[in-house]
Formats: sequence, structure tokens, C-alpha cells
Amino acid sequence: MRTDLQALTADILAELTNRGLVKRAARDIERMALAVTEDDAGTVRATYPDGNTASLPVGELDEGTCGCGATGVCRHLVGLVLAYQTSVAPQASAGSRWSPGEFSDDQVMTRIGERAMAAARRGAAAGYVARVHRGGPDNPVPSVELPAATVRFLVPHDLRFARSDAAAGTREDVLALAVWAFRAADERAPGTTDVHVQVGGTAAREATAGLDSVVALAGRVLREGAVHLDVALTADIAVVRRDLEAARMRWPLLAVDDLVAQLAAYRKRSARYRPESLADHIAELAARRRAVANDGSALRSRVLGTDEASETPLRRARLDGLGARVSALGGERTVDLFLAHADSATVLVLRRAYETEDAGPQLAARRIAGVSVGTLASGVIVTESAVRSASRAVRLSTRQSSRTEVMTARALWQDLPRNLIAEDLSRLADELDVLPPRPIRARVEAEMIRIIPVAEVRSIEYAPGAQRLDAVIADVSGATAVVSTVHASWAPGRLDAVAAALRGSVRYVSGSVRHAGGSIFIDPIGFAVAGDVVVPDLRPADRGTAPGGPARVLADPLALALDEAMSLLAELVHRGLQHTPMTMNGRLRDAATRLRGLGLRRTADAIDTFTGLLGPDPGEAAVTAWVDAYLRLSLAAELR
Repeated sequence: MRTDLQALTADILAELTNRGLVKRAARDIERMALAVTEDDAGTVRATYPDGNTASLPVGELDEGTCGCGATGVCRHLVGLVLAYQTSVAPQASAGSRWSPGEFSDDQVMTRIGERAMAAARRGAAAGYVARVHRGGPDNPVPSVELPAATVRFLVPHDLRFARSDAAAGTREDVLALAVWAFRAADERAPGTTDVHVQVGGTAAREATAGLDSVVALAGRVLREGAVHLDVALTADIAVVRRDLEAARMRWPLLAVDDLVAQLAAYRKRSARYRPESLADHIAELAARRRAVANDGSALRSRVLGTDEASETPLRRARLDGLGARVSALGGERTVDLFLAHADSATVLVLRRAYETEDAGPQLAARRIAGVSVGTLASGVIVTESAVRSASRAVRLSTRQSSRTEVMTARALWQDLPRNLIAEDLSRLADELDVLPPRPIRARVEAEMIRIIPVAEVRSIEYAPGAQRLDAVIADVSGATAVVSTVHASWAPGRLDAVAAALRGSVRYVSGSVRHAGGSIFIDPIGFAVAGDVVVPDLRPADRGTAPGGPARVLADPLALALDEAMSLLAELVHRGLQHTPMTMNGRLRDAATRLRGLGLRRTADAIDTFTGLLGPDPGEAAVTAWVDAYLRLSLAAELR
């Protein structure tokens, strides 16, 4: 009996072929009765009334043959699988508790070959973090999310049906990495359905010392300040980048690149320069070094980004538009398109920057790989040209051999993987509360993008002074969240579109989520309304009605105190600790006093400790104390 064929549900068959083919095959089987036979070798055969004979030996679907002449897997082969399933007695599900960690290295080697196995061992030596999903009632297929690809084990105990979303022949090594991730999860968290695990990392441990030069560079920037640094720093930066590249520490490398970009922006007097961003990058580099310094329990490669960082071409992929965000800097407009990739159960970001002062409605008509920005943001495309990076950025190739097609059906977000849809807001709050601090999280795009079903819109309020709209929504259990967005001239229809969507038959809202002050806040990028997807940033303004009723003006003294203290520390990065003005000590002590009065005593003490170390020639102790104070303030601001 072919247990592998019995395990091929309609959803799995659609993943291996396409949903239209499965539906057509199912209709054929409903209209006709096929005589299905199975020989001693396990080959299954059936002859259709039209004379076509389909044959499926033991192996994958594409090893089957059919007389219809179609290339690849045809509807007759899919129909043969469906007919076989109805012709044999169903087996008790023995696969619900299985683990892909059971596959041996020899079995994996047989499947992917020695070359791919060697590449996988190099990846394990560098270390990587994987998210292991064991499968459950909603999605029984075990899977592993890796930085460069997602691997799904479609049939229990059968390695032949393991599938990666990477294009065929490009990343065969990820199968081994996924098996090893399951082994690590089985050993460390056998009863956990969804777990992050660190695998390998010998090379990363040996290379951690290379972070010392990174921290030294950040300390120099902090002591001298953006105002006083010159191009003489270029040689030091080159050495640091070379060391990080050699150690494959992607996240510190990106932080250094961002730090360098801020310094360059200051020298050019560009609007891109922000002292607060420069301070963030300095604190991040120090935080990542601290997180791995003592060989503790931190997921080392998750902190350092030693995972494979190269781009990965995707196999034929369906991408569902979840919305867009338009931002502006001087005469440049940037559009971030958020695309759900069901095969990997992740949200990818496609970014385009334009030297223009056009607003969102005009940008919606721009084209990427032949498809308009508006369609990408709200529709569904099927493409053979998608290439994703470890940070979940995606680009669409413009090669002539690549194809990108727009599907006629509108997006149906309810069909997306469950881990992209936050049906329970209370559970989402718990998920957000256990995230690591922002400075040491992986630098991945769209990390906090979720789809939230809307059972009820309880209120819509508008604050004219702040040009901010706040709406309270509820899920089916009554738990609430706040949809909050502000006006921007480069997205003139944002507030009007959000208000109209919330007053209509809204089913879902997509956006970036955060948990603060006991509430979940959603910065919306898209709405599913009455079979359509509304993208507020790409809509024209509608001056016909006010966005909502007047909002309550609530002062947040804690937020104001934290912002003030962080601005002071960022000002010191701009000026340099060696060039502190005489008035700074008093301003810092006043800020500490306000924080202490609001209950943040340890944060206030950290600011006072730093203030006491300021002087004509502040040394390493002052740098360390600045980092301590800034990280405490950053974490308090994140959790407030």
C-alpha cells in the first residue's frame, strides 16, 4: 500500500502542482470511476475513458508518466492519486507525531548529493538559527524557516517529498540544515510546537573576538562625535568590514554600514542624517557584542547574523499583496511593498526608491517587472523571477526568461498560513512580549507585519492637531487593538482611506504591530474590504467627510521623559563626549530626576552614573556608561 500517496492531501497536491490542476482533477474523478491497480513494485496505474493511461511508480509525482502528452505533472496523474486514495482503506494517521529529525545523514546525502552536503556542513560550522514548526491541527506539515529558504516535509517519514521554496538546483543544502534543526529541537524542546533553535556555530564562537574592533570603532565615533570625525576613519572602517565579512557576521556588518551612511550623510549635510539613528547604531553594536560575550544562552547566530546571507532564487511563487508604505526624504520617495509568500509562511518586502516628489497615488502607477506598484501592493502575482535575501527583502528579476503574471482572482487573506494571521489578539500580545530587545534582534524586513481579522470596529477618533486617526477594533473573543496612523503629505489619502475602510465591511487589517501600555497598536498598510484590498498610502485624498470624531488628547509624561533623555544622549553622539558643553551635566541630571519621579529608578541611576564620568577626556568607562544608559532608555521606550 502506498502510504505516501495517502498522505497527499488536496492542499499538498496543490503545493506540488497548482490548485487549479487539483480542482480539475477532482471534478474528473467525481464524473468517472477509475479502475486503479497496484503491482508488487508499488506502481499505481489507471486508464481514463479518453484512453489516456497514467502510471505512478514509487517516487515523486514528476516521475509519473501519462499518455496525454502534457509536460510535467498533468491532471491525469493528480486524478490517479485522488482515485487511489478512495480505492484503499484510509490508514490511521501515524504522521502527526513524527519528526524530520529521524532522517539520517546518509539518507540526506543520498537525496541532495555530496556537494550540497558539504555546503550544509559549512553553514552549520558558521552557525544558524532556525524556526521549527512541528505541525498542528491547522497545518499538520512540519516545516523549518531558515534565513535563505523555508523547507516543508510534506509526507511523513518520506524525504522524497521534502520541499524547499528555493528554485530547483540552487539551495539543495537547506534540506540538511532543516533536518539538523529538527534534531536540535527534538533534543532541547521536544514538546514545543514552535521553537527557535541555534544549530552549530563553532566558527562563530571562534570569531566573536572580531567584534572587539567593531565596539572600538563605535566608541571612537561616540567620543569624537559626528561633527569632528573626518575621512581619516575610512581605513579603520575598511578593516572592521573585512573582519566582519570574513566571520560572516551579517547583522553587525549592516549596522556598521548604517553607521557609516549616517556619518557620510552628515558630511554631505543630507536630510538623511539623524543623531538619533547614529546613536541607535552605536548602541546596537555594543548590545550585540554583549549578548554573545559570555557564551550564554543567546541564539548566537541570530544575534550576529552568521546565517547564509546570499540571495536565494525562489521557485514559481505566489505573492499576495498586503499593502504598502510610502515614505519621503527630501526629494526622494520610497515605496515598501509587503508581499505574503505562502510557501515560506513569511512576509517579504520589495523596496523601490524614486527621485521624485510624486505622492502615493502617482507612485501607484509606476511599474516593477512589468507590474504596477498598485497591483503589487493589493493583488496577487505568480512569478518565476523572485529572489529573496536572508533579511527577507525580495526583488523581481527582469531577465527575459523570467515570467511574472497577475492573477485575476482578488486576494483572499484567509487562505494564507496561520502564523501570518493573528486571530487571537491576546496571544499576539504574549508573542510580542517575549521578543528579544530590538537592538539584538535579527535585522529582517517586515518582522512585525501581521494580518488581523476585524470582528468589530468599536470607535474611530481623530486628533486634528496631531493629524492622527485612532480606531479601536476587536477580535471574535472581544480582545481589542488600536489602529493608529498619521497624515503625511506624500500619502494624502491615508487618513481618508483608513477611515472609509473601517466604516465599511472590513474583514482584515494588515500592518506593523507593537505592544505598549497594555494595548496592541497597529500601523496599517492595507485592509481587506468586501473582496477588495485597500492600500491607504496609494489612495488619493477624499475631502468629502471628516476622518472621525474628536480624539481624546492624552499626555504621556513617561514618553516625553524618555524622548528627552534619549535626545540628550543622541546630542552627545553628534557633538562627541570629548566636546560636551558645560550645560549638558545639568540637563542630564534634570532628565534623570524626571525619570526617577516616574518610577524608572535604575534608568535614572544609569544616567547619573554616566553624567559623573563626563569630563575633559572621557575614557572607556564613560563609553560603557553611555551604552548602559542608552540601552536602558531604548528598552523602556520599547516596553512602555
